Amino acid sequence: MSLHVLLLNWRDQNHPEAGGAERYLVTVAEGLAARGHSVTFRTAAYPGALPDETVAGVHYVRRGGHYSIYPRAVLGRSQAGHDVVVDVQNGVPYLSTLVTSKPVVNLVHHVHREQWPLVFGPRSARFGWWLESQVAPAAYRRSTYVTVSQSTRRELIDLGVDADRITVIHNGTDATADDSHERSVTPRILVLGRLVPQKRVEIALDAVARLRSRFPTLHLDVVGSGWWDPMLREHAARLGIEDMVTFHGHVSEGEKHRLLAQAWVHAMPSLKEGWGLVVVEAGVHGTPTVAFREAGGTADSIRHAETGLLVDHADGEGVREYADSVAELLTDHALRTRMSDAVRQWVARFRWQDCVQSWEDLLVREAGG
Repeated sequence: MSLHVLLLNWRDQNHPEAGGAERYLVTVAEGLAARGHSVTFRTAAYPGALPDETVAGVHYVRRGGHYSIYPRAVLGRSQAGHDVVVDVQNGVPYLSTLVTSKPVVNLVHHVHREQWPLVFGPRSARFGWWLESQVAPAAYRRSTYVTVSQSTRRELIDLGVDADRITVIHNGTDATADDSHERSVTPRILVLGRLVPQKRVEIALDAVARLRSRFPTLHLDVVGSGWWDPMLREHAARLGIEDMVTFHGHVSEGEKHRLLAQAWVHAMPSLKEGWGLVVVEAGVHGTPTVAFREAGGTADSIRHAETGLLVDHADGEGVREYADSVAELLTDHALRTRMSDAVRQWVARFRWQDCVQSWEDLLVREAGG
């Protein structure tokens, strides 16, 4: 059964602020198109992007900006001619159920409860959380939900979403280890992702400052771009560690994997993650991750003390504990070697082809096939 699928998401993979969530959706979209389905991806416009474009069988329609994308995507003729709609709720819901009679699948990577006050002022944060926690569950009360981790599934249930309407479809990876990429001789930590406040790269910078006397050759690679970049550079300067940090900006896939393979530790001090795609990407190269347990999806993508370390306190003394956990991996070569072997085996089970297959099966069911 060939479907006409409409995807609604605020960004595509080439958007300057794109991250793992966009990689997930684009991979699903291209996988569906390769299997003979017609896929339209409505998203926001951005400098340098064509308003209409077909890439790898996926038709992109780019209209509107950071906020206007929502009404422009769901109004007018956008719903016509499709068998099923995938509405991606990145905090703000599209509410496409209000304008279409077609089945709607709501994809939620993670719940943004903690992020609203960090990114917005008090009034906007309250409004955003009201939309996410009250309006969205009501608007999608008859819809199927998809999320990427059991942690997010539990949070959605807490918001009133019926457990039997939530399907978990994990991230995957197609990356393979390259023997030509060697581990650094001296200790290196890597942070990879969008440079925005909620990723809390400052904690990784603070950890390097705390560990400087114990590991004088320690170096931190910060890979990614975003509007928070200048503030992070200023923070590194205040700590006096500019010579111990390299801000790489956006890099190629090949360079990203070279840096992941070179690192001793992948640091993910993020406030919230739906799953943490880079945990799997780092794991392909045998690089364990240190993250906060309270971040949600990291408790699913990391097996504590086996494939990485989870720190229990997200603030207060958590900064010290985070640095101590990183130091434990940097110091204990035997532990790091065991984790390196274990994480390679762990992430081998997560493949994009399985993710695409699960999505295809679900969408066919939703469309009545």
